[in-house]
Amino acid sequence: MAQLATGKVDRRVRRTRELLRRALLELILEKGYARVTVQDIIDRADVGRSTFYAHFRDKDDLLAYGLEALRSAFVPAGSEGSPSLAVFEHFRESQEVWQAMAGRRGADAFARQLHEFLTELVGEQLRARAPHGPTRVPVDALVEFAVSTMIGLGMRWWRMGEEPYPAQEVDRLYLQLTEPAIEAGLRPAER
Repeated sequence: MAQLATGKVDRRVRRTRELLRRALLELILEKGYARVTVQDIIDRADVGRSTFYAHFRDKDDLLAYGLEALRSAFVPAGSEGSPSLAVFEHFRESQEVWQAMAGRRGADAFARQLHEFLTELVGEQLRARAPHGPTRVPVDALVEFAVSTMIGLGMRWWRMGEEPYPAQEVDRLYLQLTEPAIEAGLRPAER
């Protein structure tokens, strides 16, 4: 019986968070991220202020929550597909999110959150590949290179509309551009 009750709470939590996330996206499309208030979000989602704050600290926290779906999609290297493919597939599958967040009305806040989020994920991947000791290029610089290229290529692809290339092709291009530099940069530093 306790498991059933926990399941109901989990479903309610997920449903409430999804209502709040959807309300934020709709409002960003209408008025831009900077002009959206927590009051706007709770009015649109039809939830109370205490409910909002039981789930999120502020609208930035709600924005970050939307990126967490990407974390579970970000597959480790060696699995089916590359980690970057998961990102490009997320770009394709979540066009409504990207329209709201990457468009001019949400771009600054979203770009900052996305960059921080991908820096954490790509950083984990590259640090796991790095040898012990110094590398030819500092790992943090390689992470910045990989993340900036991923975001730039992904945003360009998304803005082209009508999906001119499948996600797998964009990922192939990304890997062709970045892997040689990453491999060279991760080599042990010459002494």
